[in-house]
Amino acid sequence: MKISSLAELKKELSYLNEKELIDIIVELSKFSRDNKSFLFFKLFERENPRVFIEMVEEEIGMEFAKANTKHYHYAKKSAQAIRRKLNKNLKLTKDKTAQIELIIFFCKNLKLYGYLDFRHPVIDNLYKVQVGKAEKLIASLHEDLQYDYKSILEEL
Repeated sequence: MKISSLAELKKELSYLNEKELIDIIVELSKFSRDNKSFLFFKLFERENPRVFIEMVEEEIGMEFAKANTKHYHYAKKSAQAIRRKLNKNLKLTKDKTAQIELIIFFCKNLKLYGYLDFRHPVIDNLYKVQVGKAEKLIASLHEDLQYDYKSILEEL
């Protein structure tokens, strides 16, 4: 089965009326939790853009709190799992400042909970990659915002 291109799908969607579009969107949201959360954030992010950041920070903060850091192996696995959750949530927003704030939150928690104390190469590399992502996103922002976020990043 050949799947149509995005342009073809967009064209077909333009022919549908409002009720049919709503039905398709609701049906799509039932397929996976990711689709449902994406729809939720797109609908409610317009009213309060901070709600997305707060919810993701709360979720990631709980993951850090319940993670096992008694041994470097468990700490590494926990950090990788939390990073996967972070990356999944970063895909839900196109707002670069929100992405930067979430990445900085993740990095701060890696330091706070002592993950970097293990000096494990996987954990260190995971941290460096996230800092690199943040630097890359910061470079694409306005100069005033760049200065603010660079000072925060230097602390890390």
